[in-house]
Amino acid sequence: AAEPDIARVPVMVDSSKFSVIEAGLKCLQGKGIANSISLKEGEAEFLRQARIIRRLGAATVVMCFDEQGQADTFERRIAIAKRSYDLLTQKAGFAPHDIIIDANILTVATGMTEHDRYAIDFIEAVRWIKQHLPGALTSGGVSNVSFSFRGNEPVREAIHTAFLYHAIKAGLDMGIVNAGQIGVYDDIPKELLEHVEDVLLARRPDATERMVAFAEQFKGAPSAEAMAAQAAWREGSVEERLKHALVHGVTEF
Repeated sequence: AAEPDIARVPVMVDSSKFSVIEAGLKCLQGKGIANSISLKEGEAEFLRQARIIRRLGAATVVMCFDEQGQADTFERRIAIAKRSYDLLTQKAGFAPHDIIIDANILTVATGMTEHDRYAIDFIEAVRWIKQHLPGALTSGGVSNVSFSFRGNEPVREAIHTAFLYHAIKAGLDMGIVNAGQIGVYDDIPKELLEHVEDVLLARRPDATERMVAFAEQFKGAPSAEAMAAQAAWREGSVEERLKHALVHGVTEF
């Protein structure tokens, strides 16, 4: 982290132990990012940690947790986000652009009805944060949303791609995701996209059952990234091949 080329980009120090985060930030040049702090242990500890992070010149990720636990509804997400933002800007001296709010991306299509709105509530919470907490940034762990379909890579890729499409439109600034599990929204097959968005946007009460049944046909199928290696686009002109490779992130010759 002391190398000039590395120090040009923010290094994120990620640990569940704040003492590790503090030690890591002390080893960085430039501006780092602490991941993360929350209100889980109360306001006093939250502010203590925040002031240390600010003194070390870093930004911070703020998880939407409080003394009652993890926020899993739209209302809880925005309430904790606002409370955290107000404390950081009014009592800890944080600039709004140094606050990165993680509003908790949780797993959908679990079969439990209380989980049906997890994706859309996150998306709407991001929209609310961008509208009501000026300057704050937003983030989230994208792969969490598709965990119900682990082992089914084509479906997970479609879920990540569609989720990011809607979340970015709502104002999502950054996300933690395997770049190899992201496709191009317009390339998702129409029927698969319909099932995926029914789940993500909670458009119908039987969305999970329909998605689980529909997803069976994709088990064991190659991901879009693997299929791209042998696709017909490679027969096109140099300009067409370059365009396709850039849009789809193809790096193999």
